[in-house]
Amino acid sequence: MKKAVVLLSGGLDSSTAAYIAKFDKCQVFPISFLYGQRHTYELICAERIAKSLGVEIKKVTVGLKGLAESSLTGSSEIPVEGVQKDKIPSTWVPQRNSIFLALAFAYAESVDADFIYAGMNAIDYSGYPDCRPEFLQAIEKALNLASARFVEKGKGFGIATPLVKMTKADIIKRGMSLGVPYELTWSCYQGPNELKQACGVCDSCRLRLKGFAEAGLTDPLKYVEVQND
Repeated sequence: MKKAVVLLSGGLDSSTAAYIAKFDKCQVFPISFLYGQRHTYELICAERIAKSLGVEIKKVTVGLKGLAESSLTGSSEIPVEGVQKDKIPSTWVPQRNSIFLALAFAYAESVDADFIYAGMNAIDYSGYPDCRPEFLQAIEKALNLASARFVEKGKGFGIATPLVKMTKADIIKRGMSLGVPYELTWSCYQGPNELKQACGVCDSCRLRLKGFAEAGLTDPLKYVEVQND
């Protein structure tokens, strides 16, 4: 059986990628990161998704707060104006995916994995430089050059991004076909309120709600601004 390290944030995309790795008959090794983000509820969700897959999750602490300027790691307001094309949003965390992938490669080397699965989605997150296919191709090559297994045996690790060309609606449809428990996932940048509701107005909530609507489905999460039936 092939082995796959999966970047699992607890969000919709990464959870779908994890289930795709399982569908691809991989032994799944999830990894999540505490990097100074606004809330840690997503890590609880990542643990729940890992449990639903019947596996343990590796939790890693990375100190990006105070180092990488972003509205996700700082005190600035989370934008609610919607995703703007040709503009990098304030929710982008500089080099986050570069760092996460490097650590995932280290974990993959230690468990002798074959792939690193990640939920990057270049269509919905076209403003994020580290979600672009050209970045992913380049960093895969660079990180393999730093791998002992690759240098000694010529056997590299592949970065698998099965969602990279999919719309959010397509991702949700794919996930539903695989049985992804989306009620266990979390997407809201703000974190849950005391009623475990998402804000419904941040970019991530907007994309998620739009995806479920376009897929003809109801989001199982509850929202402050957009109440489910």
